[in-house]
Amino acid sequence: MELDATDRRILAALQKAGRMTNSELSERVNLSPSACHRRVQRLEGEGYIRDYVALLDERKMGRPTTVFVEITLQGQADDLLDAFERQVAKIPDVLECHLMAGTADYLLKIVAQDTEDFARIHRQYLSRLPGVAQMHSSFALRTVFRTTAIPV
Repeated sequence: MELDATDRRILAALQKAGRMTNSELSERVNLSPSACHRRVQRLEGEGYIRDYVALLDERKMGRPTTVFVEITLQGQADDLLDAFERQVAKIPDVLECHLMAGTADYLLKIVAQDTEDFARIHRQYLSRLPGVAQMHSSFALRTVFRTTAIPV
């Protein structure tokens, strides 16, 4: 399916305010409510819209500390990568895990209450991950900007 300008306006609007009603969305993108609804259903069905979520405030949730952890494994065998990925997916504090090209094999984004809480996460989870050869942690001092919106 090829996206046209109207589809792109719908996607851009929903990325900014996913809870708006179909009526509000149709006004914003200059479509009738029924045509807008059909397009949104098509975009959902085709997988362009994957899900709708609530984005929580880390500070209000008591998790103001963001830590990026670079992990290098002992090897690159498929079974080792699979075992690592299965285990890291079980850690509740890990928001993102990326297989990387470069100096580290994986990059994790972790939220914690503070440095003491991160030490707990490290002891309880990270130090027990299979196949880890090296681990380097970097604490974010401040988030300059953040978005979940993909350019459309």
